[in-house]
Amino acid sequence: MRWDGISEFVYVAEYESFTRAAKELGVSTAQVSRQISALEQRLNIKLLYRTTRKVSLTEEGRVFYQHCRSVLDGLDAAEQAVSNLQSKPQGRIKLTAPVTYGEQQLLPLVNDFMVQYPDIEVTAFLSNQKIDLVDGGYDLAIRIGKLSDSTMMAKKLSRRTNFVCAAPAYLQKYGVPHSLSELSQHNCLLGTRDYWHFIENNKKAGKERNMRVSGTVQYNSGHSLVDAALKGLGIVQLPDYYVQQYLASGALVSVLDNYREPEESIWAVYPHNRHLSPRIRLLVDFLAERLV
Repeated sequence: MRWDGISEFVYVAEYESFTRAAKELGVSTAQVSRQISALEQRLNIKLLYRTTRKVSLTEEGRVFYQHCRSVLDGLDAAEQAVSNLQSKPQGRIKLTAPVTYGEQQLLPLVNDFMVQYPDIEVTAFLSNQKIDLVDGGYDLAIRIGKLSDSTMMAKKLSRRTNFVCAAPAYLQKYGVPHSLSELSQHNCLLGTRDYWHFIENNKKAGKERNMRVSGTVQYNSGHSLVDAALKGLGIVQLPDYYVQQYLASGALVSVLDNYREPEESIWAVYPHNRHLSPRIRLLVDFLAERLV
């Protein structure tokens, strides 16, 4: 009886919906509701806040969810072990990644992975916000740059390089900057931050520097910033996967290469207390082999 309601509770917590949880479990919404009510009665704890529009975890529910998720992961791993599922991986993977990197680089590879392993289901949520993996019930996150959360496990998948570049017409009209101080004379196309990353390689060799820049454009869309640069509106700093094709064709020209910051690492991150099931490990290895 201690297992009664656990799966229903975990699915409702992750989907924030009794209806969606019931659909995923293949049972009725009424059964899910009964099981969770019985679980709360047995524990003598309110696990969920229920309104007509939203279902959310109580503080006690959040703690209970984290432990229950680990228990279900362990059960899933045990079933996979005895069923020798590594030869035919199956099950669900829930992951998150930055929006553009996810769209351009990650999800096409995930689709290739699912063609190869059709019994695996993937739920992906793309966001540029740092999401709590445990609270959100995520198995995996793709993150870029320095990792600050020591409670997570990580595997390096690839790397990226940021380029400062502009259209030839812009550089012909306003000149090519040869030092960081010259950026104040240029229209810098901004993203979500008003500073750019560089390495000072002169008197202070190798010192990282965040330099404030300004301009007439600020977008939270890399594609829109590329378009602005291509149309000669200013200078932009963006990761390689935005600008590589335009640098190769000459539509954009890289500048300030001597100040370019080192490559940033791209990581697969997963909760420290979460058992890395064979299907997740398989996906991580698949991505590491194909991302360059």
